[in-house]
Amino acid sequence: MKTIERIMIKIIIVQFLFLLLTQIFLHKWNVLPELKEITQYEGVSDTNFSDLLETFNGMK
Repeated sequence: MKTIERIMIKIIIVQFLFLLLTQIFLHKWNVLPELKEITQYEGVSDTNFSDLLETFNGMK
């Protein structure tokens, strides 16, 4: 059982490292500029807190 746990922990660590490297590769080095345009088009990267607050205040 301990060997399976060790293997799973190693797999989790490797997956986390690949996730970090991929995020750095795609976002910081601007490898795919189309990806950045898509996130701006969908409004994911904008901070629209005032619109969000207006929406919640209107629900009362």
